Amino acid sequence: MDLIHRISRQFEDSARVKLEALEALAAPIAGAVEIMIGSLLNNGKILACGNGGSAADAQHFAAELVNRFEMERPPLAAIALTTDSSTLTSIANDYDFTQVFSKQVRALGHPGDVLLAISTSGNSPNVIEAIAAAREREMRVIALTGNDGGQIGALLDDGDIHLCVPAQRTARIQEVHLLTLHCLCDGIDCLLLGVEDQ
Repeated sequence: MDLIHRISRQFEDSARVKLEALEALAAPIAGAVEIMIGSLLNNGKILACGNGGSAADAQHFAAELVNRFEMERPPLAAIALTTDSSTLTSIANDYDFTQVFSKQVRALGHPGDVLLAISTSGNSPNVIEAIAAAREREMRVIALTGNDGGQIGALLDDGDIHLCVPAQRTARIQEVHLLTLHCLCDGIDCLLLGVEDQ
């Protein structure tokens, strides 16, 4: 096995998928930034959820907002629904794992808040339930998916944003999701601080 060749191919594939996703995602990412900044400036918050690597992405995004991304600014209200092991395990044990995010959305979400729902397949049952709970709480939904968007893509309303990566491989989808999250953070900072294009 030629490991150098395989590694090179991973880099090349990742770069190609990112460039292919640019045209499809640039405008909806800008729309998502505007929804998020609108919520944050009106004392709203962003609740983020996902499973596995998407759970890590939810936590990463929340940390960038609560602490900072690349510029000094006030802390912004974001919560990853993936981090409280007592809450997660009690809900999964007493009810069902499909409700681990939706019960938190119902407890913490308010009208004007935003749900950042991350699922590479677009078919994660607990993320789908979180979207249903967000609807009940009159929250906007920004969904990060891949492939064809799965069930989540079909659930979204006109006021929601669907950031669907046009790729099939989970690793490639997750790599574009991370770049997308960084674009969201950068856009929020720029709008909040009035930064001009660099």
